[in-house]
Amino acid sequence: MCGIVGLFCKSPRIEPRLGEYLSAMLVQLDERGPDSAGVAVYRNPAPDGWSKLTLYSSDPGMEWDRLWGELAEAFGGVEAVDRRARHAVVLVEGDAQEIEAWVRGRDAELRVISAGSVIEIYKEVGRPRVFAATFELGDFQGTHALGHTRMATESRVTTQGSHPFSTGHDLCLVHNGSLSNHNRLRASLRRQGMEFQTENDTEVAAAYLTWRLREGASLEQALEGCLDDLDGFYTFLVGTADGFAVLRDPIACKPAVIAETDDWVAMASEYRAIAVLPGAPEARIWEPEPGVVYTWEKALV
Repeated sequence: MCGIVGLFCKSPRIEPRLGEYLSAMLVQLDERGPDSAGVAVYRNPAPDGWSKLTLYSSDPGMEWDRLWGELAEAFGGVEAVDRRARHAVVLVEGDAQEIEAWVRGRDAELRVISAGSVIEIYKEVGRPRVFAATFELGDFQGTHALGHTRMATESRVTTQGSHPFSTGHDLCLVHNGSLSNHNRLRASLRRQGMEFQTENDTEVAAAYLTWRLREGASLEQALEGCLDDLDGFYTFLVGTADGFAVLRDPIACKPAVIAETDDWVAMASEYRAIAVLPGAPEARIWEPEPGVVYTWEKALV
């Protein structure tokens, strides 16, 4: 079944309470996805010439300080930013792609969950209510965020198999639904140089978007391509450095609702997740149309 939530701050005064509101939204969809939960938060841009990575280690005895020292020797500047459960966020001076390759070659137990300049991803197995408390989601500030509660259908219940999935810098995807041609599409994308860490169909959709963007498509064009190239039923919520986008397949059998005020835009699988937001009763509320791409981005200043 799964549950999706997203919140985009149109007004800067909402940003300090982003995590508080996101946590409340996620908990509302606890029973839609009791297997695992995860969030992508966009905040605190890395300095020019630096990259931000979210790392996960399955080893409870992971020596993070030792890793930071090795990264400093390999790349130069390193700044540990945050630690939550078995996740750590670090800023590293250098190119994100090169740093990712170094990390993946260093330790089989270490995973790059996200990379870019502003994205941070945290995800774990277990009830969303427990996840929200364990990761202290209410502490987060930021410009926008996505969340997911998972009821597994296509792959094992693991941390890596949890959403969000990120296969491109500052790009991530959460998904409610099922893709029937993901194995064939995965093989095709591998021939285009895309790499995969799981057998999850959502990772394939994320990689498809990354590939299309790499080939020069806009985000809207990449999502429109999903309507032709992805078989199945789905609601997608896609995060980028500047905002997020929503797409439902042409049949639109998976629920979705969007609400907008002068202060925020919110998306969720059910309205009750939006009802916890301030100003929700006065919001403009609608169900996204099948096969239509909806996007919101930060205003240029």
